[in-house]
Amino acid sequence: MQWKFHVSTSHSAQHHEHPSAAGFASTQWSLVLAAGQPGEPQSQAALEELCRRYWVPLYAYARRRTRDVHEAQDAVQGFFSHLLEKNTVAVAEPERGRFRSFLLTAFRHFLANEHAKHSTRKRGGGKSVLSLDFDLGESRFRHEPVDRMTAERLYDRQWIATLLEGVLNQLREAMARAGKKRQFETLVPFLSGNHDEGAYTKAATRLGITEGAAMVAVHRLRGRYRRMLQAEIARTLSDPGEVEDEIRHLFNCLRD
Repeated sequence: MQWKFHVSTSHSAQHHEHPSAAGFASTQWSLVLAAGQPGEPQSQAALEELCRRYWVPLYAYARRRTRDVHEAQDAVQGFFSHLLEKNTVAVAEPERGRFRSFLLTAFRHFLANEHAKHSTRKRGGGKSVLSLDFDLGESRFRHEPVDRMTAERLYDRQWIATLLEGVLNQLREAMARAGKKRQFETLVPFLSGNHDEGAYTKAATRLGITEGAAMVAVHRLRGRYRRMLQAEIARTLSDPGEVEDEIRHLFNCLRD
C-alpha cells in the first residue's frame, strides 16, 4: 500500500495544536477504560486528555452541521462537560471496535438530546471545563472543502489529521532525544512526498552526507513514521487486524 503523508512541518504549530508525543502515545482503549473508572486517581486526567486530543474532529463535525460558530463551540464544550460530569465514557467497551466511531456516536446522541432541550437553554449556559482554542478549530474548518462533503467525512478527515500530527510530534521528539534533531528537521519535508528537484542534494549538503545516504535516511524516516502511525491507529481499535482497513478508510477521507 502506497501512502502519501499530509503533514505540517511547522514545529510551533504542531505543539500548539496537539499534546506532546509522550502523552499522545497512550491514546488507546486502555486510556478510555481508565477514564471510565470514577473515583480512581487517573480517571479525571485520562478523560481530560481524551477531550483535548479529539475536540477538533468533533468541532469540525459540529460546524458542518450548523452555520452558527457559537452554537458549535457550545456543543463541543457541552459535550465534554457531559463526559466529565456524567462519566459517559464509562459505557465505552473495546469490543465495540473503533474509538473513533464510539466518540462520534456519543456526540450525535448528545446533540440530539441538546436539540430537544434547546428552547430552555441559553448560549454558554454550561461551564467551560476545558480551555479549547476555538480560533484554531475554526481555522482548520475553513481550510476544508466543506461544501462538498458530509459532516461525518469532515470528522474523519480531522481525525486522521490529528493522528498524523500527533505521530509526527512523537517522531520529532524521539529523533531529538537521539541527537538527530537537525536530521529530522532537514528530512521531514520528504514525508509528504512533495519535494523540489534537487532536494536530496540540498539535504545531503546540509547534513554533510552523500546524496545516497540522504535517500537511505529518508527511506528509514518514512518507515519509522509509518510503523508509528500503524501502532497509534491500532491503539484506537479493539481488533489490531483492522489497522490496514482503518488506514485505507482514513486516508481516503483526505482525498478531496
